[in-house]
Amino acid sequence: MAAVSLGKKKGKAPEKHPPGKKQKRESFPAKTSRKEGIVSDLDGQNAKKKQKKASFSVNRWKKDKILNDSDVSDEEIEEQEDVGPDSGSDMSSDGDDPFKDDFLQGSDEEAKGSELDSDSDVSDIEEKSRAIDKEKAREEEDAEAELQLNIKEEADEFRLPTEEELEEEARQPPDLPSLQRRIKEILTARGGTRKDYIEQLKLDLGTYYGYNDFLIEVLVEMFPVVELMELIEAFEKPRPICLRTNTLKTRRRDLAGILLNRGVNLDPLSKWSKVGLVVYDSQVPIGATPEYMAGYYMLQSANSFLPVMALAPQEKERVVDMAAAPGGKTTYIAALMKNSGIIYANEMKEPRLKSLTANLNRMGVTNTIVCNYDGRELPKVLGRNTADRVLLDAPCSGTGVISKDESVKTSKDLTDIRNSSNLQKELLLAAIDMVDANSKSGGYIVYSTCSIMIQENEAVIDYALKKRNVKLVPCGLDFGRPGFVRFRGQFRFHPSLEKTRRFYPHVHNMDGFFVAKLKKMSNSMAAPTVTETSEVVEQISEPTASDDEGEVPQHLGKEHTAKKNASLKNNVPKDEKENNPKPTKDRKRFNREEVVKSREEKREALREAYRAQKAGRKKGGSVE
Repeated sequence: MAAVSLGKKKGKAPEKHPPGKKQKRESFPAKTSRKEGIVSDLDGQNAKKKQKKASFSVNRWKKDKILNDSDVSDEEIEEQEDVGPDSGSDMSSDGDDPFKDDFLQGSDEEAKGSELDSDSDVSDIEEKSRAIDKEKAREEEDAEAELQLNIKEEADEFRLPTEEELEEEARQPPDLPSLQRRIKEILTARGGTRKDYIEQLKLDLGTYYGYNDFLIEVLVEMFPVVELMELIEAFEKPRPICLRTNTLKTRRRDLAGILLNRGVNLDPLSKWSKVGLVVYDSQVPIGATPEYMAGYYMLQSANSFLPVMALAPQEKERVVDMAAAPGGKTTYIAALMKNSGIIYANEMKEPRLKSLTANLNRMGVTNTIVCNYDGRELPKVLGRNTADRVLLDAPCSGTGVISKDESVKTSKDLTDIRNSSNLQKELLLAAIDMVDANSKSGGYIVYSTCSIMIQENEAVIDYALKKRNVKLVPCGLDFGRPGFVRFRGQFRFHPSLEKTRRFYPHVHNMDGFFVAKLKKMSNSMAAPTVTETSEVVEQISEPTASDDEGEVPQHLGKEHTAKKNASLKNNVPKDEKENNPKPTKDRKRFNREEVVKSREEKREALREAYRAQKAGRKKGGSVE
């Protein structure tokens, strides 16, 4: 019976039914994404492994059962083992399949696995991002370390480049980082000759910032090295945008409130100005607002306020603005005069008259007469000694407004400075001639330039002091640096030039500017007979001779004479140094021809003496 049953099992073995697990697995839709496909393959492999384990366990169970049955031989056992996989498939097809529930639970496990895989993908992306950041940080650290290594490899002591190195640099495009580093090292270098360092500094500054040799040399002479760097850096930055409130139409507080509502960020300019506003940023075009069109304010740089403030015009006066365009200073004068009196606004260049007249009309100025003349001819047109006050904002080289016009760095040379200086001297003399010295409220001239050159500022004022009967008075500005009285032995000016004022961008945050105020003392054209000129200043530095008869040295003046007379009346003895100053020789002034003639006579006398001495030596040798 057992053999028959085994034979039946053998007959059933060739019949293969499709496995239930395979059919159920094919009923699920295929995964579309690559990631899900990989997950499904892994799940399929796990299912196959489970199926093999299940069939193996069934075979073991059958084998144990057969071994317990004594009627079955070993050959039958081997045949039963061979039939094992098919029988396992039969068991899987039965309704009581023990692995059916496990497979149905596989879909839930698969969903959980996909969620875990998605989380693992996110974590993988984060890890890769962190790795990229770490790599980038490592590269930056390596670059910094390499830079520090290169710096350490350089010599600790700064060394100026040789001529060969400079020639090599000239052939190549400028290396700006190395130039900047060398400039800083020159500023802090010690040892070596100052002349060599200064020459190299001039060369490097001209190359790095784009200045020509003339301008950079003048700046190096005018300022200490540290201050020079601050000035040059300030020239590279734009100056703040400033507004001047038109007090003929509004007040500064009201204007500021209106502009703030329009999205303009602003503040009062400074304590020294009651009408100025400084603009930081704006959401609207500051030169196209309805308030600007209505003439409530004027776009005007802060340094343009200064000459008008120094002029201080009064109501019902007669004022001349010799270089008026585009009208910022003229409209400020009109506002201070409250549209009273008369203003002559002159402009030599005809194309600029359009902007001048447009601004006068927009700002509501009604007391101004516009004219188009050369400023040097104005005394003939308007008359001499007819004005109460004159403002001369003279045309200049523009070395104080490099931040607005960078072409000045390379376009100006000594010839341009001299030409500007000559023109300014002529204009200033014409301005002095127009002013009436007998004016009850006026008699003042204000001279200003947007230049920092001494030849265009102090030298021009000193020339006017020599040629006309005028004197310098305080400008009325409580800030700014005093003008030069002497400069490196090249210039020596009147001591009252300390009353002039200089303004610099690195100190006052405004364009470079110069302001001087003169008071006319007499309407006569001739120069004063007794004035302190630059020649007198030279005499002050050296004591002059005074004879025994009580001649007063020229530099001591009236004060010394009064003291001496008082001492004589009271019979009070004075110190020996005061009564008998150490006599010195008068400096005689010779003609050039006389000097040459005297030198030739001395040379001829020396030649004769040398010849006589030589002849005496020859005679002595022959006697011997």
